[in-house]
Amino acid sequence: MFTVKEVSEKMNVSEHTLRFWAKSGFFPFVQRDKNNIRQFTEDDLGWVKIVKCLRSVGTDNKSIKRYIDLCIEGDSTIKERYEIIHTTRQKAQAQIKELTHQLELLDYKENYYQDLIKNNRADIWNPMNKQLSIK
Repeated sequence: MFTVKEVSEKMNVSEHTLRFWAKSGFFPFVQRDKNNIRQFTEDDLGWVKIVKCLRSVGTDNKSIKRYIDLCIEGDSTIKERYEIIHTTRQKAQAQIKELTHQLELLDYKENYYQDLIKNNRADIWNPMNKQLSIK
């Protein structure tokens, strides 16, 4: 059994976030001990993992709750759960593509600045340098 603090450290999710997710019904089987402290099992960590995954690609809480409710409902919902996961995967792929473009621009700019530093040159693309040369 794991406490919220232990799960937080283990799963790299803040305690506050875990508590919020628990109150949102994302961990339907988490029990509380005699002191009312949440106790997560290994199985509960699987729920934390999928919720973290879904949230990291921007899935809204209502959709996550729907996914969890479908899981609880059972195998009759496999097709709908598949659609949620498939759509989420497509969204993640689009985010990766966008981030790849951003990295390409950052690589270009990093190389550009390294060249400026190495050759002790001014930044001709900086609009401030253009304004200074006009005066």
